[in-house]
Parts: sequence; C-alpha cells; structure tokens
Amino acid sequence: MRKPLGKTRSGTVAALDIGSSKVCCFVARIGEPSSNPLLARASGVPLGSIRVAGIGHQISRGVRNGQIVDIDALEASILNAVHAAEKMAGETLRGVIVNLSGGWPVSETVPVEVSIAGHEVGDTDLRLVLDQWRKLDGIEDRDLIHSIPVGFTIDGANGIRDPRGMFGQSLGAHMHVVTAAAGAVRTLTTVIERCHLDLEALVVSPYASGLATLVEDEMDLGVTVVDMGGGTTSFAVFYDGNVVHTDIVPVGGHHVTNDIARGLSTPVLAAERIKTLYGSALPSPLDDQETIDVPTIGEEDHAQPNHVAKSLLVGIVRPRIEETFELVRSRLEASGFDRVAGRRVVLTGGASQLPGVRELAQQVLDKQVRMGRPTRVQGLAEAAGGPAFATCAGLLAYAADPNLDAPRLAPVPQPVPAGLAGRLGSWFREHF
Repeated sequence: MRKPLGKTRSGTVAALDIGSSKVCCFVARIGEPSSNPLLARASGVPLGSIRVAGIGHQISRGVRNGQIVDIDALEASILNAVHAAEKMAGETLRGVIVNLSGGWPVSETVPVEVSIAGHEVGDTDLRLVLDQWRKLDGIEDRDLIHSIPVGFTIDGANGIRDPRGMFGQSLGAHMHVVTAAAGAVRTLTTVIERCHLDLEALVVSPYASGLATLVEDEMDLGVTVVDMGGGTTSFAVFYDGNVVHTDIVPVGGHHVTNDIARGLSTPVLAAERIKTLYGSALPSPLDDQETIDVPTIGEEDHAQPNHVAKSLLVGIVRPRIEETFELVRSRLEASGFDRVAGRRVVLTGGASQLPGVRELAQQVLDKQVRMGRPTRVQGLAEAAGGPAFATCAGLLAYAADPNLDAPRLAPVPQPVPAGLAGRLGSWFREHF
C-alpha cells in the first residue's frame, strides 16, 4: 500500500528508477529546506540540499516496453541494484520512491469547486477543494498517481496561486489528475514488497525528469520534457511552475536496436553495440566511406568479416527516431497543450544520447532543444550525471519537496477536544 510522504524529511531517502533497459537506485541524504509553505510551487521553494551517497544500477530484466512481464526477473534486478546502493551508502533501506513508466498513465485537467460562504479561506478549505478529485467519474478501475492544483479561483476569478486569507463565496481549483491502470500499479507494488521495501510514492517518469533537469524560468514560461527510455518515450509539459500534462508513446531505444538487428541480420547484442559505437540520427558526407564490421546471425565462423557502410546504419536509425518525435508532436498537438509548452524542449533519457537526436528533434518538433542533465542533486559521479539518470535524480527532488503533489499535503490539524474524556478519545483514535 502506497504511503503519503507527509512533511519534508531530512535524513536518508532512496529513489528507484525501473526502466526497460536498466534499474537504478540512488540513496541520498536530504537536508531541511529553508522554507516550506503549504502550496509553494516547484519554482518557488528551495529544495533541501540533496547529496547522493550511494548508487546502484543493473540491467533491467522482466520489463518490456514499460510493462512488467516477469516478476521474478525484475525482483532480482531490483535487489541487485538496491544492494549495491546500500553497500556504497552504508545504509539499509526500508522504503523507496519509484517511477512509473507502465500502466498507461492518463493525464487530464478537471475543474473542482466548493462553497466557502463568504468566510476567509483557510487550510481546511484547501483540503476540501483538493479532495474533490475523489468524486470524479471514470477512475474506479484506475489508481490515482498525482493530483496537482495548477491554479485556484475565487468566485470565478482565475490566476490565484495561494487563496488562503482571501474571501469569497466559492473556492475552485483546476486539478491536474494523473491516473494509471490499477492492475499495473498493483503488480509494481507487489514486486517492491517482494524486495522487502515499502513503496512510499509513485511518480510518472517525465515529471521526475523535469524536476531534475529544468530551471525555474523554463518551468514558468513553458517547456516540454521528453524522456526517451528503452521501451517508451514519455513527455511532460510544465507551465507556470507546475506540470500540466503528461503522456507516453510506446517507442524507445530498444526499437532502434531491434530495427538494426533486423536490417543488418545481426544478433540483438551486436546491434546494441553497433548502435552505441556507430549509430547516428543524422547522415554525414563521410558515411558512405566508413564501414562497420557486422556479425551475422547464426555464423559461427567470424573469420569472414561482414562489412557494411555506415550510411546503411544511419538509414535504419533515422526513420525510427523521426517517427518517435512525430508521435510526440502529434500527441502534444492533440492534447491542446502545444501552445502552453512554448518553444522549449528538454531531452532526457538514455536513448536521447545518440548522436544527432537533438538536431533531429529540432527539425521535427520545430522547437529549441537542449539536453537535460540532473542539476538539482550533488555528489553524482560523471558516469551517473547524464540524461540516462535524470529520472532517478528527479525522484530525489520529489522527495525533498512534498509540496509538489496535492495528496501529499499535510492533513488539516484537528482541534484538541476539551476535557479528559475528549483527550483520551483522541489518543485512542490516533493510536488504534
């Protein structure tokens, strides 16, 4: 059962990034932030100091295209990654914050409203309006992942960031609600529990990547974070300091590898190696002159070399990367958030590191594109500081600031009952 994180924690936290290509665990020590208002924006609250103390990562087994296909294999990958991180940090983990790549997350913005009858807006009113998502239709067979207020209204007046202390007849909010298939969430929860860990929170992958890689102005003015993983490519739109939309397309780096394996008739492991060493999403004038030695499937005698021109490899890689960005562009346009996202795109994820991907993204998306690396955590080695580790670092940023998500807001304090009987009853309810 997922537990809300509650107030900001100092001390040790752990993040677990479960992807189709790798499983990564970061153990970090987080200090207290300098301020912690109830509904502060991601761009307005200084995060507590985040210093990574332990890192562990393993090849992911049991996950395909973001979906869990083998619980036992995935459990072994998680245990190995967590053990390595624990050993480096000198800590024993009890709970982890985990990313969500599968379960086909659905993102929607819904208006909610409650009556405040002219009195001053307080914390109780905020809690009441933020809990209205529970009354939404169509989420019975889905689990809530995020419920984020992206703007408040009082008597229909928009643009209010924090309504506390204001007066009016009605208090409303636009809630960004992200849900996922209940079965996929329960399967993931079961795997984590089999590893003897508590699942403290789930965070959709592009949201976490944005928290690690974006600067304040990008969050405020509008930006799209595109997280290119092994099995899926997910993206999130940030505006006015909030994540306002997320989506996912079922194409990733593994599809490029499989295309190379089929196109060159080579084993998948050899195709991955060829992609890493020679792959590019953009052609070069010298591609016809450069040749690559490609092992052939089923050939036991490697004495006979099989040379192909690099231009053939680029001709296989480019269409798949181009298709990926075209799918992102069409999904973004269909959502209606294309204009809100502005002209900035930040690429993260292991598949984004292929040469030429950034330039091809600029052509297809017609936006300014930069590579995103985790900048909000300290202590990362150079090998773990690239785009492939942005999601895991973002999970730590999420842990450091509990004000990013409505379900994690601290419960409204209840008045202490007067008299001995009242105090005894309160104590009994609290502890039992």
